[in-house]
Amino acid sequence: MSRKPPSLKRPLILQPLIFQLATLLIACTFFMGLALRMDSGGLYTDDSITPVIARAIIRQDDGHLAVRMTPELAKLHAESRDLWFMAEDDDGRNVQFGSIPLPYESLKGRLRGISYAQLRDRAPPYHLSAVIRREIAPTGPLTILGHGKLNEVGLVVLMASNIIVIPIFLALALISMIVTPWIVRRSLAGVSRIAKEAEQIDVNRRGRRLSEEHVPSEIAPLVRAVNDALRRLDEGYEQQRRFIASAAHELRTPIAILRVKVDAADEAATRQLGGDVERLANLAEQLLDLQRLDSDRNDEEIDLAALVRRVAGDLAPLLIASDRTIEVVAVAAGPVRGDVGAIERVITNLVQNAIEHGGRHVTVRVIGSGFEVEDDGPGIPPEERERVFEPFHRLRPRSTGTGLGLNLAQQVVERHGGRVSILAAPGGGTIVRVEFPSR
Repeated sequence: MSRKPPSLKRPLILQPLIFQLATLLIACTFFMGLALRMDSGGLYTDDSITPVIARAIIRQDDGHLAVRMTPELAKLHAESRDLWFMAEDDDGRNVQFGSIPLPYESLKGRLRGISYAQLRDRAPPYHLSAVIRREIAPTGPLTILGHGKLNEVGLVVLMASNIIVIPIFLALALISMIVTPWIVRRSLAGVSRIAKEAEQIDVNRRGRRLSEEHVPSEIAPLVRAVNDALRRLDEGYEQQRRFIASAAHELRTPIAILRVKVDAADEAATRQLGGDVERLANLAEQLLDLQRLDSDRNDEEIDLAALVRRVAGDLAPLLIASDRTIEVVAVAAGPVRGDVGAIERVITNLVQNAIEHGGRHVTVRVIGSGFEVEDDGPGIPPEERERVFEPFHRLRPRSTGTGLGLNLAQQVVERHGGRVSILAAPGGGTIVRVEFPSR
């Protein structure tokens, strides 16, 4: 089972997020540690005592505040025996617990104007370390000044600063998952464009190159390498094409001389070589036909029925000499646009193929914008009907054909936008059907 190619989205999202998280944690730890080193040092009162104190404040019937020893407050007092606090409502009524240090006595009646403060004295045992917080208690809003259990600020601040990193990281992750695919699509739009250009490259459209204008600089070397490979393939194909054309042209003259000498020979055995000479001549012409496929076509409107009749007339002497017959049937023939010479060669090749491998009678049937060549021979097995279009493939080892006729016919028809198919004839034999695009 083939694996799905990896996507750029995963490394472009996950890997940057990992580096961002590591950077945020290191940066926050470093700067908070630096800030702590710049601090004068000492212990701070834990501000978690103020909610406990707020829940322990009650209001008496006369409106004054009082302290109720709740289990939470009792536990807090057990943990810190020097616990003290002062609570004040917005009307200035206050209540206190424990021994309030003298420096804070002056704040009595003025706490409601303060909402937040962290106080600390200069040296141990830090009896003056205190916290001021505004809390919403069951009795209403209260401002609480209190001193209780002490904490080392370094660890607390560092943990708190790194906890803050988590929502920042989640926000960055969400943005990356949304934005990165859009950035990838936008950045690689040029790659999609050259992919479409690459889809248009085939054996019939040589000389094309992929555009380097809109691709990222990181991908440009790959595009240039592909273009260089295409250039080398075009050069190799052109060399091969020139060789085939030159070889075919060079063969025509000695084959023509050989044909004349064989036909004029007195010995019967020599004249029997005429068939082999004819095969050589046909092979040379088919090689030239392959070369002509790459030349510029001269398309025009073709009367397919008239063209079929002309080809049948040209081949009639050959058929008569081999004791075979040919019949042309035109049924609602329509016009076809294409190269007359190329399509004429297709008809010739298919009729000759039917003569060499078929039976005694060949029927060429023109139907609409296509035609069929039917013979009454032994037929082609279904498993061989695709392979017979391969170059030099022979259905039978002793076949007299060159093995290029059907391949050449298929290439010509496909370059005209049509298709060739092989079917079984109703009474035995083979039907080769050629269909051109309807006009």
